[in-house]
Amino acid sequence: MDSKGKRLAMGFGWGVVAAIAMAILTILGHTTGISPIPKPIPLALVAKVVGLVTGGKLAMPLLIALAAASHLAYGGVWGAVLWALTRPVTMGKALGLGLFLWLLMQVIVLPFLGWGVFGSAVSLGIAGATLILHLVYAITLGAAGSLRDRTQRSRSPHTQTHARASAPSTDTITSTRR
Repeated sequence: MDSKGKRLAMGFGWGVVAAIAMAILTILGHTTGISPIPKPIPLALVAKVVGLVTGGKLAMPLLIALAAASHLAYGGVWGAVLWALTRPVTMGKALGLGLFLWLLMQVIVLPFLGWGVFGSAVSLGIAGATLILHLVYAITLGAAGSLRDRTQRSRSPHTQTHARASAPSTDTITSTRR
């Protein structure tokens, strides 16, 4: 695989990891009852689309599986986009992507679900809750990108050669002590 393909795969993988972090937080919010979101958004979205396409309903386990798969794929695709378009991936760039995706959700996805812009037809708390979820996604991507960049720099032959060249020799240290 060429380096561009490796970057896309790396971004997709970290995007999936970040989407899993979002999903864990979503599930915790729903099981504890503290989430203002009436239904996990990927589940609501899949149920709405399936209803529009088929005019019927699917069994809940199948809806959940489709929602989980679509959520992970969506997170992976946006992670790949970030890795493909930016070099290096930084926390700032990841936060920018997270805020962009959050805004898209507020003005496109939530109204499509009938929840209003920023979830205003259901609860204004939806905007804040989804912002937290998107920040978790972004911070996960940014941390992965920053860690990868630091690791790459420490392994770079140029960095190692430069470090050896700039380190004082033992002769220099000995001569300065005399």
